[in-house]
Amino acid sequence: MPERTSSEIARDTFRLLAERRLLPTPDNYRALYEETAGTKSTGMPFPEAALRQIARVLPAQTPVQKRLFTQFEAALDQRSWHDLKRTLVGYANLGLGATSVAAAEPPPPPSAAGPRPSALERPVLEQVARVVEYTVDAVASDDARLREQALPLLHCLRQDAPADAGALRPMLGDFAMRLSFSTEEQAAIRTGLLGAMNLVLRNIGELSMDDRWLQGQVEALTAAATPPLSLRRIDDLQARLKDVLFKQSEAKARSVEAHEQMKRMLAVFLERLSAMTEESGVYQEKIEHCAERLGQAGSFDEIAPVLQEVIVATRAMAIDSRRHRDDLVTLREEAEASQAAVGRLQQALDRASAEARHDTLTGALNRKGLDEAVEREISRARRIGAPLCLALLDIDNFKKINDRLGHAVGDAALAHLAQVARESMRPQDQLARYGGEEFVVVLPDTRAEDGLQAMQRMQRELTKRFFLQDNEKLLITFSAGIAQLAGHESGVDAIARADQAMYLAKRAGKNRVMLG
Repeated sequence: MPERTSSEIARDTFRLLAERRLLPTPDNYRALYEETAGTKSTGMPFPEAALRQIARVLPAQTPVQKRLFTQFEAALDQRSWHDLKRTLVGYANLGLGATSVAAAEPPPPPSAAGPRPSALERPVLEQVARVVEYTVDAVASDDARLREQALPLLHCLRQDAPADAGALRPMLGDFAMRLSFSTEEQAAIRTGLLGAMNLVLRNIGELSMDDRWLQGQVEALTAAATPPLSLRRIDDLQARLKDVLFKQSEAKARSVEAHEQMKRMLAVFLERLSAMTEESGVYQEKIEHCAERLGQAGSFDEIAPVLQEVIVATRAMAIDSRRHRDDLVTLREEAEASQAAVGRLQQALDRASAEARHDTLTGALNRKGLDEAVEREISRARRIGAPLCLALLDIDNFKKINDRLGHAVGDAALAHLAQVARESMRPQDQLARYGGEEFVVVLPDTRAEDGLQAMQRMQRELTKRFFLQDNEKLLITFSAGIAQLAGHESGVDAIARADQAMYLAKRAGKNRVMLG
């Protein structure tokens, strides 16, 4: 058989590329060229088996992950290094951490001269198995592939024979990498759901601008759904909303009852008015009839009974008019009383709505109430050119109080501090619970030096009034930072500066106030 020329081999290579539907990459062309020419490949073989193993643990839950997974499989089929690289970079851009990448790397082969991996102890393996089970229960409900990987891993961890660390390492690595993708996806889902819920709440608020009591609930829910979430915030919100909903349902029922009473009174008024009109008509007819008879009378004896009839009719008309007048006066008094009751109910609804802006434990403003107060005071300060200070205080050694005496005592200490703070503040100052043991004090018409003195005065007042717990006196102190609003600075930025100053006060020895 005559030897084929290079051009013939190249032509057959391109034909195979088209038949196998492979991209004309250098790697594909070289592999088919060597296959057509019958020459032995001198390059590295394409690691398809290893790459298929990697594909088995790649996530494919979200639409983006599914698209990347399809691209990865297509790149394997076409043996395209370029497409593989592009797909892996896409996965990396989804937020794949260094820990997951390290976990995905295959373990190095054991050295022939080195020691063999030792068997792990049974208590350690059981603890690892429990961690895997807890993780699967928490995450795997929406990720079937994670559960599939967990089953053989649990079997290996709980088998009777001693488990080999070298055998467990790749299984744990695959599970850890899959878990990282699942947790990332769950975090994205939670963020998306919170965003959607906030949009729904915002739309409800926009549609109910006249219902101030509903506005308060919407704002409180929006504040509670703002990350970072915590079980304590959610529990507090539920307790507050239950109380608010009870008061609102009671007030709403009374309001409906008052409106129904007003409708009934209006119906009675119209009925009385109609009766007065009919009685006036009858009286008018009697008077006209008596006038005709008087005109026809020829003697006093004929006039006397007519006059008597006129007197009787007039007296009856006067009595009816007086009775109707009394009824109308009564109706007016009842209407005014109902209107006052509706006004009181509306005030009760407004108060119930206002409770959604306050922290139930301390009575201070919550984060939503703080945002509104800061925005309002900033607008006022810039409108009239007045100074405004924001102070952030944090209770010293609060964790020790909780650990030694319990959370109930810690809550009582927070309420004590809030009470002392309010009593030492000016009427125009406002106190808000910023989170945990942190509070923000809004100081209108106050410069930084005056704010410093105000917070130091609050510290002195707190040291005079010990917190009593089971006849034990506890000295509560706090460290604080002061920031005066500057230029076009936002309230968030000013509070951040106050927070930095408070941190410096903590570092300087606690129970101090510093300017930010």
